[in-house]
Amino acid sequence: MKLSNEQLKNIYYGALSICETEDGYLQSFQYTQQQMQYFKENSEFWYDRCKASSAKTLEFNTSATGFSFEYKIIWVGSEDSIELSVDGLITKIYYIKDLQKEGKISFEMPAGDKKVVVYLPADATVLIGNFEIDAEVFPVEKNEKVLWMGDSITQGFGPLRSAHTYVSVANRLLNYDIINQGIGAYVYDKNVLLNMEGYSPDKIIISMGTNQYGTESMKDIKEYYERLSEVYGDRPVLCITPIWRGDSPDGVEVLAKFCQRTKYICSKYSNITVVEGFRLVPHLSEYFLDNLHPNALGCEIYGRNLVLAIQEVGY
Repeated sequence: MKLSNEQLKNIYYGALSICETEDGYLQSFQYTQQQMQYFKENSEFWYDRCKASSAKTLEFNTSATGFSFEYKIIWVGSEDSIELSVDGLITKIYYIKDLQKEGKISFEMPAGDKKVVVYLPADATVLIGNFEIDAEVFPVEKNEKVLWMGDSITQGFGPLRSAHTYVSVANRLLNYDIINQGIGAYVYDKNVLLNMEGYSPDKIIISMGTNQYGTESMKDIKEYYERLSEVYGDRPVLCITPIWRGDSPDGVEVLAKFCQRTKYICSKYSNITVVEGFRLVPHLSEYFLDNLHPNALGCEIYGRNLVLAIQEVGY
């Protein structure tokens, strides 16, 4: 059976909005038009990445043994992947570097009822359409709506695997209904904090700072949390301070100081809980792609330790 685009939207998770292109594909967005216009006017680098698929997912329950869909890759930052998970186990990986810019991909699955997740690329923009499957599909049930904001690590650069970003790893256990607003090279920037019409998250997770830890002033960080409070009120917020980075040995002490100063700012708000990033990933280069972005192993540990930390603080 072939799903209409409206039916396909019902199993498409992680998008603030989904539109149909002139040639019948679906393109998803995690930012409002106003927010994307802000990025366009201020940074081409940010603008490209604010439209990326950011590991959005197709998720459904089914007894099907096979399905396929057509795709178009319209932008690539880094060459990660499109991946299939069946009952929590990755069973198929299509690497972006091996795919044509446009085509059709197919997936085979074992018989029986199962939960299926397709992870779309974290650092590329992919359109999808013409979804066909040999049995009915049923949308999955999700937990709280969570707005997850951050930089390239949150967007998913590092593991070069869409299913192995730390957000994807953590959310396999948390099952949040997330919108991932991570963008490569992003910083604490109050200007992007705007009311998103039709969207009201239950919780917010913020993981930023590694791109500005050397700042002499904490003004931007203070103003960010002030604006966050204005826009979202007393909504529960989890701040993850920057994780270790080893690309600048002299900078570790400066980064640690930045984390403590950020923690102090957050302490002024009763609705903000802080998780210390330095505790989440080992301080060894083996766990990083470039001593800054965790690799697949580093992200697996990051995601699982984050879940434990969330459970520990009762977030």
